[in-house]
Amino acid sequence: MNFILILGPNDYQSFMNSRLTLASATLFTTGTVAWYAHFYGTLPFLGEVHASHLSDEGLHPVAYPWPHNGFFDTFDHASIRRGYQVYREVCAACHSLDRIAWRNLVAVSHTADEARAMAEEVEYQDGPNDDGEMFQRPGKLADYMPAPYPNEEAARAGNAGALPPDLSLIVKARHGGADYIFSLLTGYVDPPAGVEVREGMNYNPYFPGGALSMARVLFDGLVEYDDGTPATTSQMAKDVVTFLNWAAEPEHDERKKTGIKAVILFSTLFVLSVYTKRFKWGPIKNRKIQYNPPVDKTGH
Repeated sequence: MNFILILGPNDYQSFMNSRLTLASATLFTTGTVAWYAHFYGTLPFLGEVHASHLSDEGLHPVAYPWPHNGFFDTFDHASIRRGYQVYREVCAACHSLDRIAWRNLVAVSHTADEARAMAEEVEYQDGPNDDGEMFQRPGKLADYMPAPYPNEEAARAGNAGALPPDLSLIVKARHGGADYIFSLLTGYVDPPAGVEVREGMNYNPYFPGGALSMARVLFDGLVEYDDGTPATTSQMAKDVVTFLNWAAEPEHDERKKTGIKAVILFSTLFVLSVYTKRFKWGPIKNRKIQYNPPVDKTGH
């Protein structure tokens, strides 16, 4: 048996409109994805989209089992304290930490008295005073950590033209994050045969291009930890990377604690909402409707 579908004028117009709507939506979606990938270089569902990346030229870092990477894990605060010591004694000579104030260390790696004492060791310019003159004063907890150089030109002049980056967000600003920073600090080796590194540069296979102006700065026994931890190169690198990871996201621990509370709260509310729905709608959805026709009293 054959069936013939006959469309009237109104039906045909609706059919064409639906096809045009579908085609327009497809073109709009495709254009949006292409525009997003062009300007931002990423797609939410595909990750990074690029023809080449500077990190591709360097050795890919190993994924290390950082103790704070788990869903329910927090930072190792003893490591943060040791990492700050490494930063202060080694890294602070060239690199700034502009986004971290002395108060941020309180209850994280130091007590309030310890942080206040370290701040008071630094002289900060303040003013003007009653005479309209600037003056020097000891640091306070509200002050941000001092930069090693007064301006960018002085930083370049002190490092053969290279500008040492600020380390406040360095873990988030580098491809590979903490793994890359740790691998870079511990990855200095002699250049392989056939690779020439110009004078003043240092070979590191993890750095894009292989040559960077920063020389190796971590050596066994370079610092003396207050808690007696052996200051090996890898231990110091691990501690300072943990400190820099905390500096990049100081809200890390609170964020995870709040997230756990939110999951527990919303899970409880979801269970209660499901129970309430079943309690309210269960009898309605499961009821039976029976029709009893009226009885004809006349007998017909």
